[in-house]
Amino acid sequence: MRFRQSVVLGASVLLWSCLARPAFAYPALPNLINLDFNTVNGTSPKGTFASVNPAGWTGGSGLIFIDSTTPGQQAADQTYLQTYGNPTGSYVGNYVEADGNPQYEGGFSYMVTGLTKGQTYTLTFYQGASEQAGFGLINGQAIPTTNRWIVSLGTSGLSTTTGGPTDPLYGATDVYSNADVTASVVASPLMSVAYQQTVGWQYVSVNLTADAPTDLLSFLAWGDNGSTVNLPPIAFLTGVQAPPGLGTPVPEPSSLALFGVGLLALGGVKLRRRNRPATPA
Repeated sequence: MRFRQSVVLGASVLLWSCLARPAFAYPALPNLINLDFNTVNGTSPKGTFASVNPAGWTGGSGLIFIDSTTPGQQAADQTYLQTYGNPTGSYVGNYVEADGNPQYEGGFSYMVTGLTKGQTYTLTFYQGASEQAGFGLINGQAIPTTNRWIVSLGTSGLSTTTGGPTDPLYGATDVYSNADVTASVVASPLMSVAYQQTVGWQYVSVNLTADAPTDLLSFLAWGDNGSTVNLPPIAFLTGVQAPPGLGTPVPEPSSLALFGVGLLALGGVKLRRRNRPATPA
């Protein structure tokens, strides 16, 4: 009896630990500051990336805004690029709001120093998603949108080009790339957004491998598989390299594997109980 209780307790703890936090197998990406975009060199949010000019960050052309949680400066407030909702969570600082249509945005970057070439690092951040208010219909039909962040670490930043494959739902697309052929490029977990809805903050982590002592950390909002149809999808970003606690964690594959082990352990205990012969009177 005590053994079975120990197995159940251990498996339960394992399940909760896998769901509560992602697994980190590598050191954190070093020497990053102003990862919540709160230190600015220009105007106050809500404004374009260039006009707000967050310290340490470069790029951000097109329809990329810096917002805050202050009333009148949030994504859903009646300023240009108004969304159907604000990213929900306990975060109280500034955040990026980016049009995921590649024809209306460009990547933005942060120069990272003190790297070891060939070393893999873990980067964490918060992401959310919505749609621009007044859009989301194609031929009168409500179309759900998808959003994610493309993240790279290399000597160059992310860029887009025309001529991508035709998406069966969204139509014509562009493609993204990094001029540094050895750059590490990854995509964050996909967020699906129903018409006129909003996805709250999700805490995610990605692994990036440095290819030089100094690299550019680059972000690019990527909606609807790079579709150039003007729906448009909106992606949110904040808390780069911040601790967990603001949103819903997205387990990494290693965490999911441990989660499966925990389920098997619980299933095995239950099966053993079911097959145990009856105790004679």
